Amino acid sequence: MPSPRPTDPPLDPRIDPTGHRIDDVDARLLLALAESPRATVLALAERVGLSRNTVQARLSRLDQHRVLGGFERRIDTAALGYPLVAYVTVQVTQSRLDEVGAALGQVPEVLEVLGISGQSDLQVQVVARDADDLYRVAGELLAVDGVERTTTGLVMRRLVDYRVEPLLRRIAASSSEAPR
Repeated sequence: MPSPRPTDPPLDPRIDPTGHRIDDVDARLLLALAESPRATVLALAERVGLSRNTVQARLSRLDQHRVLGGFERRIDTAALGYPLVAYVTVQVTQSRLDEVGAALGQVPEVLEVLGISGQSDLQVQVVARDADDLYRVAGELLAVDGVERTTTGLVMRRLVDYRVEPLLRRIAASSSEAPR
């Protein structure tokens, strides 16, 4: 008789899918990096109170575990002549999801494509020069083979910019307050 299968432990939200745990030191280091993205390793080390070698090793490990995304600066698309931002939800023929995602990635106005749950399959962030250009971009998305339906929502105003600092502050604070 096979032994009973152990139950999976509850997921810790501070463990990424690769199994890397973000501890309070990592959180402080990531906060310093988020606040000063151009900081040198030495400057980061001084800011978080660690040696240069420790900071370099931790940054390398974070990079290896893909905790750190690309270092592309966020450029305001309005400065590029694309002031309109919209989110397009896309319903896709299921067997063609990867193909559709790849085709959407070829459209220059597409900034991001996310697979989502719910009635739609993808959420696509797009930019456009004006309403007529948005109509053209939406038509280009709809023309992709495998796209069944799209719904477009125009961003009227950004209320909260993309951010991770509050999460990092919470991790840094909660881990440093825990008894050791």
